[in-house]
Amino acid sequence: MKGPSRKQAIVPTSDNIKDAIMGEANAHIFQINMLLKSIKSMTRAEFICPCPGGVSINMNNVPNTSDLNTIERYLKSINGAGNDEVLAPRLPQSKSYLKITGISYIQPNSNKLTGDDITTTMKQLELFEPVNLAAKPRVIKASPKSDMAIIWFDIWDSQNSSKAKLLINHSFNFGRYIATIRATNMNPRVPQCHNYWKWGHSTFSCRAHGSKCQKCNGPHKLEHHRDLAWCYKANFKLNPPRLETAKGKPCPHSFKCINCKGEHIADDNKCPFWKHRFNREWHSKKAQEARETRANSTRLAVGGIKI
Repeated sequence: MKGPSRKQAIVPTSDNIKDAIMGEANAHIFQINMLLKSIKSMTRAEFICPCPGGVSINMNNVPNTSDLNTIERYLKSINGAGNDEVLAPRLPQSKSYLKITGISYIQPNSNKLTGDDITTTMKQLELFEPVNLAAKPRVIKASPKSDMAIIWFDIWDSQNSSKAKLLINHSFNFGRYIATIRATNMNPRVPQCHNYWKWGHSTFSCRAHGSKCQKCNGPHKLEHHRDLAWCYKANFKLNPPRLETAKGKPCPHSFKCINCKGEHIADDNKCPFWKHRFNREWHSKKAQEARETRANSTRLAVGGIKI
């Protein structure tokens, strides 16, 4: 499968620096290009877009090491950003998707197996030395009533999966168990749409023409919540009247998640839907319950109509 274009620099950043970069993207593009020009590079930055964990700077050519170092030095000068807020830019890489089988979900100390347990073991084994994890390993039960685990993990790799080939079908010791690494398809995560914040389909496949706020479910993005949401506006018809929220003050109202109805925003990692994002059976059950609830509500509404 064709990997991502290498004519870009992926820059891991903190959320604060990410917001600062995107807030004045054109100015940063100009400054980066001035610096690239000063080192007589033919590479130029074209635009910046946000990506998970940082920003992506799209270029007209594949950036070399000198270009990446120049970009890194500039971004670390933004708002006094330090080494912990802007990491070294890198070229995009492909991912390989793997899984580990043969390990008990319940450990000898009666605790459940975690991704940190797997990461710690990987760091101790020579087998995993050439490998960089693309995300924290995810642990799920092999089936709802099983005591065995399946561990899904992604690694940064070349387009021909050269690093994955070093791992596939190899075994290693994990405590008293012998674990085996297998190839797999893309991880089984249940997607969450970032347009309407429902689970079960991706943003790319969403047919909606607009977006909803993950905080109030209003027809706007979260970044525009302060300007457009009803909760900030005065309403003197209510009893008691609702006063306008002062500018600069946080939203004083609590909201319910559109998925679980809990008191958090729709993409909060406290949400049960997020915690079960690798459990398709759990999500399917919840989707069926939601369909039945809607069907019952429709029957009651129709039954209550007087003709």
